Amino acid sequence: MPDVSPGGVESALRNEALRVYRRYMLEVVEGFTLCPWATAARRDGHVVEAVILAENQADPQQSLTLLDSLAAKLETDIALFIYPDLELDRLGFESFVRTVRERDAARREVGTIPFAMAAFHPDAHPDLNEPERLIPFLRRTPDPTIQVVRRTALDRVRGNSQEGTSFFDLSNLGTLPLPQKEPVSLRQRIAQANLDTALEVGIDTLEALFLDIRRDRDESYARIRRGSTG
Repeated sequence: MPDVSPGGVESALRNEALRVYRRYMLEVVEGFTLCPWATAARRDGHVVEAVILAENQADPQQSLTLLDSLAAKLETDIALFIYPDLELDRLGFESFVRTVRERDAARREVGTIPFAMAAFHPDAHPDLNEPERLIPFLRRTPDPTIQVVRRTALDRVRGNSQEGTSFFDLSNLGTLPLPQKEPVSLRQRIAQANLDTALEVGIDTLEALFLDIRRDRDESYARIRRGSTG
């Protein structure tokens, strides 16, 4: 008989949240090479995934505690905070991420904040007018997710090191010296490459994949919740 205790439901929900997130990472980000460092970062153990349930939107102590625990784990370049039960639209989730970011910054000295953060959310429409305007569409994780990136990893990328991490918060990346009249930021280079990939693959193909992952997520969570009610 399946475990329908509260603990069993939470465990099942965590497992399924991780499973469907990994579909996004493997089938979308790595599958279409949207980030040149994603596969190596995962393979080398520099990525941590964490599912956070019942987080307080106004006082996100679970998220802040997890940030503290990661600060000393220098082998972790990226963490994904996944919130399967946080029912917020994209703008509401971006506001929540600002709260986490501001609360984290308020307890640290200037210049000592270890992580940058970016919001990923399942609701975004494709905008092909400019490469950077497509970024929210490509960040359509099955659940609202905060991508947490260690700032020293960002510094390595700014230095054009061969080391790297995963699907960065590209707004935090600096520029690379290029033999052009005006420098092109790494953010712009990756955004343009991703737009080219999206056009080659087809927006309809990507949309169908995002919808399939989301359908998988919704059906899986519904089964878990039905089991909890008998």
